[in-house]
Amino acid sequence: MTDPHSSPRFRLGTRRSPLAMAQAEETRARLAGAHGIDPAHIEIVAVTASGDRIQDRALAEIGGKALWTKELDAWLASGEIDFAVHSAKDVETLRPEAFAIGAVLPREDVRDVLVGAASIHALPQGAIVGTSAPRRAAQLLHARPDCTVVTFRGNVATRLAKLAAGEADATFLAAAGLKRLGETGTGHPLDAEDWLPAPGQAAILVECRADDARTRDFLSAIDDAPSRASLLAERALLAALGGNCHSPIAVLSRHDGDALVMRAALYSPDGAEKVEGSARFPAEDLEGPARLAADLLSRAVPAIADHFAGPG
Repeated sequence: MTDPHSSPRFRLGTRRSPLAMAQAEETRARLAGAHGIDPAHIEIVAVTASGDRIQDRALAEIGGKALWTKELDAWLASGEIDFAVHSAKDVETLRPEAFAIGAVLPREDVRDVLVGAASIHALPQGAIVGTSAPRRAAQLLHARPDCTVVTFRGNVATRLAKLAAGEADATFLAAAGLKRLGETGTGHPLDAEDWLPAPGQAAILVECRADDARTRDFLSAIDDAPSRASLLAERALLAALGGNCHSPIAVLSRHDGDALVMRAALYSPDGAEKVEGSARFPAEDLEGPARLAADLLSRAVPAIADHFAGPG
């Protein structure tokens, strides 16, 4: 039996938000179980990320996804932590070469949840909907151009409080986040085939230093191969599209035998324009997503294409 009072063997870095802490706890529990060690041997080191501190503006206006990762990146690079736990959809597509994906945990429910109405079509005429995600805003306005979008930022509790205070008629949350927080009874899940989720949604990504063989070996015990394959494919699609935090993109990947089937849609930010496509390719073939990206961009009108830079 391992001595639970001895020094931790690994330091896990995470944001301090309730969901981030829940994801860190899940990662620690999986690692402890896989290696037969006491969870106390994995120390959770929390930081308040810039993205959590600045709540009054849309993320795309104040620095994008890097605001979720920069503090943990600095700690990881300096050796203050051994690995960092992230929501995969919050991690920039292009990452420092010094970092590697040590593990992708089994992916949770990828659906969005609508809070405030039973469905998109059940929203009242002219409804005000709170979201800070360009994808959700564009999808909503495409389906319901009569609605108005207002910026909603903050953790789950903050957004639900804003909704309760009457700042909007409805808002969106991720089903995976709600489940990890133990709030599965909140809202109405939207069919992922009709309402495509965000790239990387519901996946937990664990990063470590690329040259840290000890930690990479430790993390490999909890790496879920199907979840890794779909996440890497979705990140390859993003890279080939050249999108940024302002670029509304939705994607759904599912495994079919040894292949991945990927559906993706690009929108103009106002939701007026949409282009959609699908592709089937071997799960390890990262050129498959790039071909789908090229097809989408070739058919995109300027109102969409202007928000995507393409590969490179």
